[in-house]
Amino acid sequence: MDSNVLQKQFARMGARLKVRAGPISWQDREGGFAVDVGRDRRGAFFDVVAALGFQQEVEVVDVAPRDRHLLLLIRQQVGRKEEKHKFLCGHDERDWFVAAVPETGGVATVRTAKEALKPQEVQAAQARKGLKARHRNRRHNAAFIRQGEWFFIPDPGMVVDKKLVLRNEPLARGRGKPHWAEFLYRTGGESVYVSRDYPQGLTEPQYKELLARKPSAKRLKWTAMRRNPGVWVQGKIRHPDHKTVKLNGWHRVVMNTENRAASMRHLAFLD
Repeated sequence: MDSNVLQKQFARMGARLKVRAGPISWQDREGGFAVDVGRDRRGAFFDVVAALGFQQEVEVVDVAPRDRHLLLLIRQQVGRKEEKHKFLCGHDERDWFVAAVPETGGVATVRTAKEALKPQEVQAAQARKGLKARHRNRRHNAAFIRQGEWFFIPDPGMVVDKKLVLRNEPLARGRGKPHWAEFLYRTGGESVYVSRDYPQGLTEPQYKELLARKPSAKRLKWTAMRRNPGVWVQGKIRHPDHKTVKLNGWHRVVMNTENRAASMRHLAFLD
């Protein structure tokens, strides 16, 4: 990979890029490389690390300078199989981000990568409202309101049990900083136990099996949570990296499809 060419392409959207070889310092589920947003004295930068002993080809497939987004492709040879991983790199409100793009067909531009990151519920809402292409990636439109990886779809017919409505509840995915909902109502889902070492959660049988096999795990700080519940919110939604949004009436909460990408397949909707 030609790091100078890559750096120039990132510079087109106003970003810095560092490409280096070395050990992967965080849990890399795919092996061989890591893509992240780092920080130094000059501020934020995109960090691509190629692990020693692996070979990758890195290229920028598409750049949208005015939108401050680009689509990054990393090819990696694993045995006789070539793996392809696509990442949407860009700026969202206050900071730079990287999102793994699901391996769906036809993702070759920034625009199609954004569409691939929308769950089926969001795409259905867009169709119902007849949104034109230029309106579909606005954070506020007739179909949804978006804050980071979360989409809020208006649900005016939703009726909730007021006794079960919670105040100031987190919306969290894995180890990321949570978004805080002023009012939240949940239903269904699967009970799991979550800790720092098991951020995606363990079911009751998995939790008991772990403690039987490794009694010291009981000392971990465990929290009981719900995985993949139905969630509705209203009122103010806060996050330090995003502008606070105010939702009038109940909105259904859905997460983007990044968890379906190979590099993010172990992440789950934890609430």
